[in-house]
Amino acid sequence: MPTLHLIIKRKVQGVFYRKTAKKIAEELLITGWNRNMDNNDVEALVTGTAIQLRQFVDWCSRGPARALVNEIIETEQEENLFNTFLIR
Repeated sequence: MPTLHLIIKRKVQGVFYRKTAKKIAEELLITGWNRNMDNNDVEALVTGTAIQLRQFVDWCSRGPARALVNEIIETEQEENLFNTFLIR
C-alpha cells in the first residue's frame, strides 16, 4: 500500500487538527501517525490505498473548522505498515 509523508502548514496547532485528523484517518481505515512540529506545522506519515489517501489529503487541505491550511507538502515514501493511527 502507498505511504505518504505530509507536512501541513499554517494555523494547524491549537485547533484540534491532530485529533480530528486521527478520527478521519480511522474512518477511512488509514494507519500511521501525526504530530506537532516545533515550527507550528503538523507532520503525518500515513498508509492506505490510493483512494483512501487522496480522501485524507483532501480533508487535510481543509482541516477542522478553525484551521487555516495554506500548503501541504506531500512526499511518497516506501511502504510503511502500521497497526493503527496514533497521535505522537
